[in-house]
Amino acid sequence: MAAAPQSPRLTEQVSEDPLLVVEDLRTHFKVEAGMVKAVDGVSFTLDRGKTLGIVGESGSGKTVLARSIMRLNVSPNAITTGSVRYNGEELVGKSAKQMQKLWGVEMAMVFQDPMTSLNPLVKVGRQLTEHLRYHLGVSKKEARLNAIELLKSVRIPEPENRFGVYPHEMSGGMRQRVCIASALACGPKMLFADEPTTALDVTVQHQILNLLQKQQEDRFMTMILVTHDLGVVAGRTDDIAVMYAGRMVEKAPTKHLFADMRHPYTEALFRSIPKTSNPKHTRLSAIAGRPPDLINPPPGCKFSPRCPYVQDRCRSEEPQPQPAAAPGHSFSCHFPVGTPESRAAFDANFEAGLPQTLAAAGEIVATEELVETSGAVN
Repeated sequence: MAAAPQSPRLTEQVSEDPLLVVEDLRTHFKVEAGMVKAVDGVSFTLDRGKTLGIVGESGSGKTVLARSIMRLNVSPNAITTGSVRYNGEELVGKSAKQMQKLWGVEMAMVFQDPMTSLNPLVKVGRQLTEHLRYHLGVSKKEARLNAIELLKSVRIPEPENRFGVYPHEMSGGMRQRVCIASALACGPKMLFADEPTTALDVTVQHQILNLLQKQQEDRFMTMILVTHDLGVVAGRTDDIAVMYAGRMVEKAPTKHLFADMRHPYTEALFRSIPKTSNPKHTRLSAIAGRPPDLINPPPGCKFSPRCPYVQDRCRSEEPQPQPAAAPGHSFSCHFPVGTPESRAAFDANFEAGLPQTLAAAGEIVATEELVETSGAVN
């Protein structure tokens, strides 16, 4: 039986240069109301075999960033500028036809909803074999054997039988596994996973995330994992980038980010993660306010209307990226979390009755009281 296609990195010499270099990437969309600045000046590098988690609320620019790197935002109203160098090759400016030699073979994406990314009128087997026959030029018989091996590799039971079914005949978790198998079919060097567990229950989410991690390690792929949940990327990524209003407001190695987060938005995301260690009836923490209008964003720091540490400087001056103590850790904030300046700013805002500061303080006090009550009962 033929084996599933293996990544060429398993046999070829691996370069020490970064696989992906993104510099000042911007993607804006022309709409009737104005120009939507979905991605607004993002820069980062990603080494081979590493996993980057991109975290942020809905509308922060995560998905548009991933699609811009892959050159999937090619509609007439989309304007992409900056630089994306993949394996030394510039991608910005390439047409969809020019990208076809890279899609599937060099880079692939697992989309959010398998029901919309899989063709409901085409059987699962054909959707897998099309990639293999088009990119690798294998025979129909060999493509079928490889597709069955791919289904086995993503732990689909009875792969020979599943090969001939339609997507609607499978569960949500099985459909997402098929999407992963399809993305891995031609052994890409880079995989984008765009919130791959959004429509799945908690148990299946865990299985899918474990599967992605195992496939990434086995194939030595570079992976970008897009999610709104910091808990998803904890322990599964090498680095985390936090996006807000189209920009990366903080980026750090995963362990350093959780140990020493500096941006108030990162802190707010972390605080909003439900924790099993909390006592019963602990209220879920929410971030005050709502994401900014990307057509007419506020001046200065885009998070300032929601930030509990906000000062006048934040409302007028856009903070620039600055390095933290740990290597590879950078953030964009005038009053970084954990500093005497931020503590003074928080206290001043609390005294002034700033709503987002009062909300943040109330959540901290409520949690502490519940912990004390729980301890007294026990």
